[in-house]
Amino acid sequence: MRSDVLKRGIETLPHRALLMSAGLKAEDFDLNKPFIGVANSYNNIIPGHILLNELTQEVKRGIRDAGGVPLEWGVPGVCDGIAMFVEMRLSLPSRENIADNIEIMTLSHSLDGWVGVTNCDKITPGMLMAAGRLNLPAIMLTGGPMKANVIAGKKHHPIEGFGLVGQVKGGKMTAEEAEKFLPAMTCGAGSCVGLFTANTMATVTEVLGMSVTRCATTLAIDPVKKEQAYETGKRIVALVKEDCKPRDIMTKNAFENAIRVDMAMGGSTNTVLHIPAIAKEAGVEIDVDMFDAISRETPNLCKIIPAGPYEMADIDRAGGIPAVLNRLKDMLKDSPTVNGKSIKEIAADGEVLDDEVIRAVDNAYFTEGGIAVLKGNIAHSSIIKQTAVEEAMRVHSGSARVFYTEKDLLDAIEAKRIVEGDVVVLPFQGPAGAPGMPEMLTPTDAIMGAGYKRVALITDGRFSGGTSGPCIGHIEMEAYNGGAIGAIKEGDIIEIDIPNRKLNVRLSDAEIKERLKTVTAPERKLTPLLESYRKKFTGVNCYGEKEKV
Repeated sequence: MRSDVLKRGIETLPHRALLMSAGLKAEDFDLNKPFIGVANSYNNIIPGHILLNELTQEVKRGIRDAGGVPLEWGVPGVCDGIAMFVEMRLSLPSRENIADNIEIMTLSHSLDGWVGVTNCDKITPGMLMAAGRLNLPAIMLTGGPMKANVIAGKKHHPIEGFGLVGQVKGGKMTAEEAEKFLPAMTCGAGSCVGLFTANTMATVTEVLGMSVTRCATTLAIDPVKKEQAYETGKRIVALVKEDCKPRDIMTKNAFENAIRVDMAMGGSTNTVLHIPAIAKEAGVEIDVDMFDAISRETPNLCKIIPAGPYEMADIDRAGGIPAVLNRLKDMLKDSPTVNGKSIKEIAADGEVLDDEVIRAVDNAYFTEGGIAVLKGNIAHSSIIKQTAVEEAMRVHSGSARVFYTEKDLLDAIEAKRIVEGDVVVLPFQGPAGAPGMPEMLTPTDAIMGAGYKRVALITDGRFSGGTSGPCIGHIEMEAYNGGAIGAIKEGDIIEIDIPNRKLNVRLSDAEIKERLKTVTAPERKLTPLLESYRKKFTGVNCYGEKEKV
């Protein structure tokens, strides 16, 4: 084991003294006891993380009972909901910071394996990236969703507040009336109730085979979650002894299965950023076109908030991820998991307990999956959650309304300068342009909340998993790198055709080229981290690939 170097030899005598000063005992240096890292992303800022210390204690108990030595450290986490609209640009860069954090801690301290105790948007993908990069035995424990408040038959949760902002800006209610919803929206511990990015990534983790069965949907407050934590602790010791590594589990088949389940459930568009990044660290090539290809052949079986009425608790009640796998069992490719069972075995054991929450393939909500990839003279590629778009807006053309900040757009909504049929354009929001590629739930939900039925939005930034409606993001090339979205002016006609996967502006290539000669990026205040991030993505797309010219 890697930790043996610390346990024997005169050269590492001071190392043992330091470890014993931190609390280890002489018996912990037994060569049969693996050193297991526990990367704990607890903080008391994010609802999804406030219970992680309790879960970590159970993980460590499981490690000890299985004959391992747990060594814990802290991992940072950004709450996208809190950062949104205020300072969101550091959220996506934090993903790489988390992967680097785990690389630093595991390698510096000669750990034999590690557990990621995680939840929420960038923390889970950052940990999975580290797992693929390091290829040391690893397992994830996702902390579980929160439970919605149900009042008079209606589900309430924090993310609905973004829609209330739009209602206020659109004159549908007063700020005082909106404030009265605050107690109903306060739900307690767990990742936000719907299939937003946090719960989508927990689902991806389970389907990839990197967490124990039912981990993704078991509520944070459910006593079963502590049982899963204990089981996770025991499993990592077994994985070390079996020398089972993440690249043995996160195979090409596993990534394809994860995308398929994501498409069937209608998850966050952010998976199009995270899954390729995780795959790249694991030595597997996944591109954006694979999402579209799998989506075209995978029916949408679930309608989970924000695309429908159900919350993650309903998915768990209906059988969890194994039940979804069971529906898709004929489409899955076999791959191993940390559970010692293959994904097809887990699918075979899955049972659907509610045919409306998780529909049968021949009774799907929609014939295709959640995400579509659109292309055209605006975009080499762009992403939309098509299952959250009303039929009437699947084909649309309208006049461009160009804004360079979210605040300017909110002001326009409040002043009623946006009219039905418009296409809102938000350029310079990409990894280099913003920089940091911030999520935009505030403007997308503001448009919905203001009551607009026929207003679309396009951006080279990205969206929260909470976004619904005709919102197109991840436009490549981004404006900062010379993309055509930067050439769009007020009144240009934007054409959206989701069924045919097209996104165009009614301009000739020559007109776009001529306009781009005079485009200048808006000045933005940058921190040193954001300056570094801008340099990293200048000439590189949001998937880390060199821009096509």
